[in-house]
Amino acid sequence: MSYQPRLKEKYRSEVIASLTEKFGYKTIMSVPQIKKIVISQGIGDAVGDKKMIDSAVGDLSLIAGQKAVATISKKDISNFKLRKGMPIGTKVTLRGDQMYEFLDRLISVALPRTRDFRGVNAKGFDGRGNFNMGVKEHIIFPEIDIDKVSRIMGMDITFVTSANTDEEAKALMDAFGFPFTK
Repeated sequence: MSYQPRLKEKYRSEVIASLTEKFGYKTIMSVPQIKKIVISQGIGDAVGDKKMIDSAVGDLSLIAGQKAVATISKKDISNFKLRKGMPIGTKVTLRGDQMYEFLDRLISVALPRTRDFRGVNAKGFDGRGNFNMGVKEHIIFPEIDIDKVSRIMGMDITFVTSANTDEEAKALMDAFGFPFTK
């Protein structure tokens, strides 16, 4: 038997059944699922220091378990000393097993390590069934060695789902045990 991520098993065994019961889906294929998770960081100070992008790509690759890429600016903005083609941030897109592994680590390890954590605000839904949230400090992930971090950076995490409404997407995230505020 090959390895299956814990949350992927949970989705197949529990989440599909509970969402079908709640929303009355006709087929298993119409039950919402998480398509991908996109983690991105904007690093404005990278204009002056190129090494910052390299360390951010390394940190994000450790967190995601997959190689992150540097994002480049699309146009010149003279007020920010920004030229077209300069690296300005990092991102990584997770799908499949790595996506479920990251979600598991985020819910069970990283978010509870956040200072004064009372849950994630549920206002991050975009109207089309996708959820966005921000993390202020990337050091909440256990993969990051705090002693080697030169600068604490935040990140945006986007959960792209196949849900049609925010209500369905929230029910999907709740079924995975996502810690929303009450």
